[in-house]
Amino acid sequence: MTILTWLTGPNGQIISSACVIIILVLMLFMSTRLYTSYRNKRIYRLLTLTIPLFMIQNAILAMLAYPEQELPPWLHIVSTVLQIVSFIIINFVFMKLYTHRGAQIKVMPFLILIGLTFVIALGQSLFMEPSSETVLPGGQYRFLALDFYSLIVTFLVLLGTKGAEMNGKFSASLITYFVLDLSRIADGYVFHGSVDWLVLLSYFLPIVYFMQLFLLLFEWVIERLMMTYQSSITDGLTGLYNRRHFTTKAEQLMRRQKGLAVIFCDIDNFKKLNDTQGHHKADGVLKQVAEIMKEESAGIGAAGRYGGEELLACISMERVKPERVAESIRSRVEKETIVTVSVGVSTSKDSHEIIQLIKLADEAMYHSKTTGKNKVSLFSSLPSSKKKALST
Repeated sequence: MTILTWLTGPNGQIISSACVIIILVLMLFMSTRLYTSYRNKRIYRLLTLTIPLFMIQNAILAMLAYPEQELPPWLHIVSTVLQIVSFIIINFVFMKLYTHRGAQIKVMPFLILIGLTFVIALGQSLFMEPSSETVLPGGQYRFLALDFYSLIVTFLVLLGTKGAEMNGKFSASLITYFVLDLSRIADGYVFHGSVDWLVLLSYFLPIVYFMQLFLLLFEWVIERLMMTYQSSITDGLTGLYNRRHFTTKAEQLMRRQKGLAVIFCDIDNFKKLNDTQGHHKADGVLKQVAEIMKEESAGIGAAGRYGGEELLACISMERVKPERVAESIRSRVEKETIVTVSVGVSTSKDSHEIIQLIKLADEAMYHSKTTGKNKVSLFSSLPSSKKKALST
């Protein structure tokens, strides 16, 4: 017996079903975690309930692979129905996951497809008795109506992905499944198991298909984790680090670099802008200033939002002078926006504690604010009376 003969026999189906079930177990674990961790309970519950249906169907396929077992014909129909229904539901789930909120994925077409599956299966079982002539080499009966209906369902779902603007990887998985259906039909109704590569396709394309689904789900989980992490460290409006994470980044930079500077910016007359032109306009200006802060600190440090209209940057002093960076920020804000900023700068020469450095930069900014606005003040250049009071 050659390896090809061994794989195209019952052993090929058993290996295929075992591999698919292992992939499905991993998917079930991920879907359960999604269900317990996120608010969209309904769609994750549906995913969690659908995966076991695929597992049952593949377990039945493994049982049917043994030709010496005389299993009832209805079990063959159950396997085919489970395959079609599970395919419809899981594609509905992935469409809901991967389409944006504005896109409407209607439930009714999927319910109609599921309903037709049961109607066709009932008609098949009542009016078309299986015989020895309708048995595939793997031990499964052929059901003409259900087999071709499965192909139609796959084609309809594939067409539906265009209207839903789906992920290209999801469309690739549907193409894999479509080829799988074609290979099963060609093997069952044309070549009757005589073409080995068609038999191998019908056994091992399910592994490829479920691996594609697994990678899609894994990608979804990673994206959700990244979004959750990103929202925990950044400010929702400006995209800059929030105060807590900015402090953490500044402390890390302090440990790695020999010199560190904190630049503290406050938008001048921001309350007046809010009152006269509205919150939407003021938020837009705040985003513009934040983007300038982010660009000026890129590669040499990090930027954050301290609160309200107060923005921060921490930068290494190894390659740049902090007063030049601060002046560049002030100048760009004046030229590129409708507002100005008052800026204060402190360095690690003034203190080795980040919290204290922020406090000193804040005081330097306040000095800019009270002595004309739209200027940069270094803490080291403040009157000695102020520096003595704050440094102690």
